[in-house]
Amino acid sequence: MTVLKKRKGTETTRLITERNVPRISYTALEKYPWLINAFSTREGGVSTGIYSSMNLTFTRGDDPEKVRENFRIFGESIGVSIEQMVYSDQQHTTNVMEVTSKHHGMGILRDRDFSDIDGIMTGEPGVCLVTSYADCVPLYFVDPVNRAIAASHSGWRGTVGNICQSTVSEMNHLYGSKPEDIIACIGPSICADCYEVGSDVADEFTKAYGEESGTVVLPHKENIPGKYQLDLTRANVINMEKAGILPEHISVPDLCTCCNSDVLHSHRGSHGQRGGLCAFLMIK
Repeated sequence: MTVLKKRKGTETTRLITERNVPRISYTALEKYPWLINAFSTREGGVSTGIYSSMNLTFTRGDDPEKVRENFRIFGESIGVSIEQMVYSDQQHTTNVMEVTSKHHGMGILRDRDFSDIDGIMTGEPGVCLVTSYADCVPLYFVDPVNRAIAASHSGWRGTVGNICQSTVSEMNHLYGSKPEDIIACIGPSICADCYEVGSDVADEFTKAYGEESGTVVLPHKENIPGKYQLDLTRANVINMEKAGILPEHISVPDLCTCCNSDVLHSHRGSHGQRGGLCAFLMIK
């Protein structure tokens, strides 16, 4: 039985198991019957060893055929075919782009015709956005007025560079999405207590967040000189609010990947010996 340790004070997700495949679902997005939202765990797949068992990344040395089988299994559990998926090419940039049915299967079944893209979006039904994680921050964006969606990968570089703003601006340009209409969710990611950084990274956030940096760059929990705790969730909430998304439309994560490294792939929790998780978002 899958058991997840939730953060105190939040209750934004629920665990669902179908066809023996567990997944995490955001309750704020479940109210839209035309939408599929899901986040994988490390259970229910066919991979073995450090990738066990639901590994959804091709970049860590796992057998590609097993990874594709994992995508097929997970897709069937949420009602999405592997042919409908479009997998981003994440390089810790703030680059975003629109994908359509012409991109079906890219990154999983066939080569991509794009690169260096950490955020993807669509207004077309039947195009499943797929982004990859193992501690970095998944960002979900849903415009229920214009029925447009986006998914962006926000590691520390994407956060300090504000991929959130890039995504919201492009949704506005392509679909007419108004920030105040967007429903946003921050997916399972590493918590501040688990995320230790050096002064080089801390300085980047202090410069970017100014007066608010004190809520993002925190003292080291063991008072080690030159080390800090970084709150990527708080930073992304700030980014979302500055982009015009209403605070009441933002769901924060109630799950830390590192605290749950037995159930969720975590780079820090496994010391780099891991597979990958994926976020899925699709208009039916």
